[in-house]
Amino acid sequence: MPVKDVSEQQFTAEVIERSYERPVVVDFWAAWCAPCRQLGPLLERVAEQHEGEVELVKVDVDANPELAAAYRVQGIPAVKAFRDGAVVEEFVGAYPEDAVRRFFDAILPSDADRLAASAEEASDPVEKERAYRAALEITRDHRAAILGLASLLTERREFDEARSLLERVPEDTDVRRLRAQIDLEEAVAEAPPSDPLARAAADGDWEPVLARLLEEIKSGDQDDPRQKMVDIFEVLGPEHPLTVKYRSALASALF
Repeated sequence: MPVKDVSEQQFTAEVIERSYERPVVVDFWAAWCAPCRQLGPLLERVAEQHEGEVELVKVDVDANPELAAAYRVQGIPAVKAFRDGAVVEEFVGAYPEDAVRRFFDAILPSDADRLAASAEEASDPVEKERAYRAALEITRDHRAAILGLASLLTERREFDEARSLLERVPEDTDVRRLRAQIDLEEAVAEAPPSDPLARAAADGDWEPVLARLLEEIKSGDQDDPRQKMVDIFEVLGPEHPLTVKYRSALASALF
């Protein structure tokens, strides 16, 4: 597996963004550093044995001093592992082979990670569910498996189990969006066919729904329509034009 030499200009794409797909190990080194020359081949050999699951890149600290300073590299070789855009493991110095292997083991995908990844790649919903549930048997609060399985359950309108799953993980944008989707799906199921909410769920035109909910809020009925608007904002996303337009209108109506 070839090792990339990464510059400051390439770091965001090759390390930060790439680490959302798989772990990236960064070897901060310099040509004059004897321990760096000792450690480098060992890192490459261990990384080669995990090809497809981890990537190894090198950063020359002499050529990229600002990058080294940004990551507080005070001694070399300095090895830092990135996952999801952040440093999750690191060490400084020419570690022996068994220690390097333990370092890689700590950042490699777990069995639950592999099962969740296989579920995301599967096209058959039955296979997806089986893999997600197997991952959760290994790691009860595995975030990717919970979100994936909760999405499947929501599509099947099994809302109670989907909500129960979401309670296992910390709230973030993805969790809020899926919980909002569940709330909207339940509201749609209860709405008559003539209701704009039912039509919006079918054709994706949410503006008539938002306009009606806003009028209900202005007339004094605030809690339920306000929550429905917030749920729609979550599902559409913060940058959607309707979210931007009606979030501002909602704030004006409330305050």
